[in-house]
Amino acid sequence: MNPFEYHRATSVADAVTAVADRDDAVFLAGGTNLVDHLKLGVVTPGLVVDVGHLPLTDVDPLPDGGLRVGADVRNSDLAAHPVVRSRYPVLARALLSAASGQLRNLATTAGNLLQRTRCVYFQDLTTPCNKRTPGEGCSAIGGYVRYHAILGASQHCVAAHPSDMAVAMAALDAEVVFVDADGEHRVPLSEFYRLPGDRPDRDTTLPPGALITAVEIPAPPDAARSTYRKVRDRASYAFALTSVAAELVLDGDTVSSARIALGGVAHRPWRAHRAEDILVGRSATEDVFRLAADAELDQADPLPGNEFKVELTKRAMLATLLDLAEGHR
Repeated sequence: MNPFEYHRATSVADAVTAVADRDDAVFLAGGTNLVDHLKLGVVTPGLVVDVGHLPLTDVDPLPDGGLRVGADVRNSDLAAHPVVRSRYPVLARALLSAASGQLRNLATTAGNLLQRTRCVYFQDLTTPCNKRTPGEGCSAIGGYVRYHAILGASQHCVAAHPSDMAVAMAALDAEVVFVDADGEHRVPLSEFYRLPGDRPDRDTTLPPGALITAVEIPAPPDAARSTYRKVRDRASYAFALTSVAAELVLDGDTVSSARIALGGVAHRPWRAHRAEDILVGRSATEDVFRLAADAELDQADPLPGNEFKVELTKRAMLATLLDLAEGHR
């Protein structure tokens, strides 16, 4: 591990001030992702600012019935929160499927959002990687791509985003709250993550030196049902081959609201807008659900070696929607 300066922030303002004009600075909270990358040499910061002890650990109700989740709320605490379990089961299930209890006890809300891809080439310094060092090339193209993207990738990067929690939050229309030198800002999760394009090293739209302080989740619609389905290579904790976060509202047998996000298939949590548009106003039948899944995956562009993920994702979407519709009846 390379040497670095360490600063334990005493406040949000102190943390933001500490990294000002330091493009070699990183924030540390739970460290479940960053410490691995420090050991591997994937990141070599000159300054590590510890924000894991700031008073950002509350889960509070919002005036509109939603929920504000502090950046340092641990994944275990969020999954076990009674409001999350009762009103946002998709989020609780995503968190519980993500990692072991030991990791969930350390991992934070903001850290989970900012975790980096688990692409084997990104973590291997002996292989070229545009996400690690722009302009080097993408070793995954023509290589091992079982866990890689089938949607929204580019010739510069085909890595997939690893988070389960972020997929659920994308389906819930969450907003990320952050603070920088200009004050507090909000950005919808749908605009927070970037597709790789020609700059895959930039995972998010977060400005340099900005610190996430919370995530705000709107109130779910009346009579909404939600769930999370994760398909992985083993029953114990593993990253998703594909996953589906879905929320459905039925008016009789007609879909009145649908929000769906996919994980493990793109550079960011993939909001399934095509599928949602097809579902709303139609009967909640297997044929309609299959039509919606087919339409969403029509835009897939798999690589040699991960073509199976197209059909796998369609089937996961279908099974998830059928489960939610059955629960309404």
